[in-house]
Amino acid sequence: MAKAKTKEKPVAKGELGWKEIEIGCFITEPGNSVEIRTGDWKSRRPVVDLNKCNKCTLCYFYCPEGCIAKNSDGYFEPDLFYCKGCGICATECPKDAIIMVEEAK
Repeated sequence: MAKAKTKEKPVAKGELGWKEIEIGCFITEPGNSVEIRTGDWKSRRPVVDLNKCNKCTLCYFYCPEGCIAKNSDGYFEPDLFYCKGCGICATECPKDAIIMVEEAK
């Protein structure tokens, strides 16, 4: 695996300093973000009440991550694998069909 180059800096014993680190789970190339589970970053997640949803598509168009997709019944639901929990979908929903709930610990 590639290593990120960092400057070496003298530090006192017991202190953390600069050192070479392996590039871990970073988005380093165009298109490789689909391999990374970015949804693990969220502290809140959207929950859709399909009984209130009128399939207006506003959540789909306003989602900055593009993680909301149409399901087999024509409703739009977030893919929690990529959702970062920003809440824009819930804010823009005219029917209050989407609520944000705290992510389980």
